[in-house]
This record gives sequence, structure tokens and C-alpha cells, in this order.
Amino acid sequence: MKCPFCGEDSTRVIDSRPADDNSSIRRRRECDDCGKRFTTYEKVESIPLIVIKKDKIREAYNRSKIESGVFKSCHKRPISVDEIERCVDRIETKVFNLEEKEVESTVIGEIVMDELKTLDEVAYVRFASVYREFKDVNIFMDELKKLLK
Repeated sequence: MKCPFCGEDSTRVIDSRPADDNSSIRRRRECDDCGKRFTTYEKVESIPLIVIKKDKIREAYNRSKIESGVFKSCHKRPISVDEIERCVDRIETKVFNLEEKEVESTVIGEIVMDELKTLDEVAYVRFASVYREFKDVNIFMDELKKLLK
């Protein structure tokens, strides 16, 4: 690591600890040449994830879209914000654990439905009705029958 004051390459870490957000490491460093101290942050480099939409358009992964869908599905249900956040975290973990650079939105939708099914059956049915674009009541009833089995 180069010293930001004198440009020398010889610096050493004198303290390391997790940063406030717990997603990076805060390091205090000291330059062996000029003796000045400075702080650096080390963070895991993530590969950008591309989502392939139903119409084959590609766009960057956006966690807030999943959050929005899950929150709408859980509207007026006895589910805390913390439970919803944990559910979204699990969904995101499963998506990133696929270790793909591109993921189809249908795959993400199925993961969301699996998680919602275990979180709250009403939220699951709400999400499924929008996601699967049920055309009539019979298709909707078929989904409910599967859930009741």
C-alpha cells in the first residue's frame, strides 16, 4: 500500500477491525518512511450480476426490486420488517450462490416464491398471482390447491 503523503511503498498495518457496516475491514496503517498514519478500507470485490428479463433485456441486479416485491406481498400481514429483511437476505444469498454472471429473472422469481412459501402462505399467493400472471380464477385455484396439499 502506497503512503498517500510521501508515496513510499513500505507501510504496515498497525490496527485492523471490522468497519461500522461489518462488510469491510478498517485498517490503520503507518508509513515506514515518513511515519504518518492513514486509514484504508478493504472490501470484497463483487462481480456485477446481470438479470435477464422475460423480454431478454439485460439489466444490473437491483436488491430493491426484490425488497419491493416481498414488502408488497407481505402488506398487512403479521410479519415484521426484520423478518422481511432476513427473507430478502436469504433470497439474495441464494441468487449469488448460483455463481453466475447472468441470471434469468424467472430463476430469481422462483427463489422468491420458495422463500415466501416458508415465510407466509398469503404473501406467497399474492406474489405468485402477480409473478405468474394468472389469467383466470381456475389457474389461481390450481395454485391454491397445490399449496393446501
